[in-house]
Amino acid sequence: MCYSAKIKSEFGKYVRETGAKIDLETFVAIYWERRESTTVKIPKAIDLQFLAHEAQTDAGKQIQAMIREFDAAQASKLEQGVFKQKKRQADAQRILRTKTTKKAQEDVRISTDKIEWALGKLADIKRTELKPRDERIFPGWYAPVIVMENGQRVVKPMRYQCRPAGKPAFYDTKYPGTYNARKDNLEGFWKGLYGYSHGIMWASAFFENVARHTMEHRELAEGEKEENVILEFKARGMDDMLVACLWSKWVGEDGAELLSFAAITDEPPEEVRAAGHDRCIIPIKPEHVDAWLSPNPANLAVQYAILDDRERPYYEHRAAA
Repeated sequence: MCYSAKIKSEFGKYVRETGAKIDLETFVAIYWERRESTTVKIPKAIDLQFLAHEAQTDAGKQIQAMIREFDAAQASKLEQGVFKQKKRQADAQRILRTKTTKKAQEDVRISTDKIEWALGKLADIKRTELKPRDERIFPGWYAPVIVMENGQRVVKPMRYQCRPAGKPAFYDTKYPGTYNARKDNLEGFWKGLYGYSHGIMWASAFFENVARHTMEHRELAEGEKEENVILEFKARGMDDMLVACLWSKWVGEDGAELLSFAAITDEPPEEVRAAGHDRCIIPIKPEHVDAWLSPNPANLAVQYAILDDRERPYYEHRAAA
């Protein structure tokens, strides 16, 4: 399963290269929700996109203000934590100058680790240059997704774990793997979305968990425990992939809305299987984008044909940093 992906974050490229419009109002709603909820995760790359350019609209200015407010609040919490841990550290060091106790030693060790962690987080909040990890998304994180709306390609922020419309909120925990949609189950579990709500995630890489012994084509040695390895897969000769997705607009009884999506996966090409993984995302060809985004539920054969006539690059892999 595609448990993580590296998305494209430059909104200018979305507009120039896909002709899409950025749905700023929906971005405003997501950023507003992040102020109140610790479950809303937005990649730093998206924050940096909004902060790096002068806002030309009220919505853009509002987003910038909320990002700065959120960063300031996070920084304040971290600074308070650093102050608390430095006091703990100093108290323990004072005790150790007169006698050695296990508790004081542990307090020094733990407080030192927590101070180092918090200072790293603070530096990350203040950082303005883009790093590769800033474009990573994981299940539960928000990412830009291209959809079709009134004949216009539109980029909307959606959560990477799909909750189908009409289903209860506990589906998120009952079916935690709904960030991926198996191609062989599109007319089963996903029948309410396949043929109705199609999207595209623009990505440059995807990441998978594999067992080391599987990747190395061997059995576990006697007494050896299974070790997980995270691999990054990139398509040779392709900077970007237009990943086929399904999406849904869920509305709760209280009127709360959630836009969410799942990447469609299929049997992997041989090089992905040889690396130890049994699924792979489906990158569709650019010439199929509009047909994919405007499906006819009465003619699913057209959609299957698009998925079958996919890009078929060779996927190189390496251990993820």
